[in-house]
Amino acid sequence: MFRFAVVGTIVAACYVIFYLTLLALGLSQPFANIIAFLTAVAIQYVGQALWTFRRPLAIPTQIGRFLGTIGLGLVVSALITGVLGPSFGWSSWVSAVLVTLVLPVQNFIFFRIWVFTETEASSES
Repeated sequence: MFRFAVVGTIVAACYVIFYLTLLALGLSQPFANIIAFLTAVAIQYVGQALWTFRRPLAIPTQIGRFLGTIGLGLVVSALITGVLGPSFGWSSWVSAVLVTLVLPVQNFIFFRIWVFTETEASSES
């Protein structure tokens, strides 16, 4: 759990910094969100696979499940920053922070029970 939290904290900070910086540079909300999200995801996969769950990076089924989990996260992120935030009058900062609180819980559940399973790693080795 500690390793997941450390990697997640780094990923969350990267997302918030990238998202708000891109908005400040004039990018539209959807593009800022997608670019910040995908950059943070690349950092997340490497950190979670190698350090948190101690799995090799190049397991095709693991990568596919990770991308599926991330796709769901992208939908949730877009709903928070593009639908819920504007509907409730939240600032971009509040929406970005909410994304960083919701996605780690969602990701931990999926990573632990589906993406980085021990049986998958041992069968691919």
